Amino acid sequence: MPLAQLISPQALAEHIDAPGWVLLDCRYSLEDADYGQRSYAEGHIAGAHFADLGRDLSAPVIKGVTGRHPLPEPAQLQERLQRWGIAADSQIVLYDDGPGAYAARAWWLLAWLGKRDGVFLLDGGLAAWHAAGLPLSLDAASAEPGDFVGTPDDTRVVDAAHLQARLHDPQLTLLDARALPRFLGEVEPIDPVAGHIPGAQCAAFTENLGPDGRFLPAEQLRARFDAQFHGRPVEQAVAYCGSGVTACHNLFAMALAGYPLATLYPGSWSDWITDPQRPVQKGA
Repeated sequence: MPLAQLISPQALAEHIDAPGWVLLDCRYSLEDADYGQRSYAEGHIAGAHFADLGRDLSAPVIKGVTGRHPLPEPAQLQERLQRWGIAADSQIVLYDDGPGAYAARAWWLLAWLGKRDGVFLLDGGLAAWHAAGLPLSLDAASAEPGDFVGTPDDTRVVDAAHLQARLHDPQLTLLDARALPRFLGEVEPIDPVAGHIPGAQCAAFTENLGPDGRFLPAEQLRARFDAQFHGRPVEQAVAYCGSGVTACHNLFAMALAGYPLATLYPGSWSDWITDPQRPVQKGA
């Protein structure tokens, strides 16, 4: 099965009560940490469990040491997945409000632990679900514990030290998923230092989506990333963003385009700048 898969609201509605299907509501807001939980309580797709970026899909932040959303401890993440009823053969659907950034983080974590089939993003997220006229539920989700056991694939991650040592590698394609003004260092609304990692290219994750908020067709995504790689091997590519979240959107889009799973710098910009000795670039 393909590594990255989308599901439409209509197709999901047909599987809501199907055995072996698990839904995770990944809504979140960087400006309001309680937004996701509050929104879930106000209505969610029937049967969905709430997966919080801060509490479930990240480890605690160590100020001045880690980025804003460190990877969760594998054992803790596995326990959460089992608690939500996930088994090795589960069909899992992930959604957020629409763009898919937080859902893609959950997708990447599952792939990191070895769950690389039967995982879908709801294309267009909850916005598309609403547009299709489909209902929400107020009922709390319940599930029998699952038996999923995962093993982290450390070949799909890179830390700051190893990335810094590779910055002059001509085979490296370093993709920054943040919006262009942040990449250029013209604005920085979140982190204390503006700019980007030297040698990176801006590949704003929002450009993976069409005007309707759904992912572009695979051939358009392929052309988008081909233009970034310039013939360099995708296996050498590294994706990053502000804190290792929206970079996963690029990794998902690349997989939709038919590329193999590239590497994530999980700490991303917010981790990079914890060491003032690391180089910073502004402008194009």
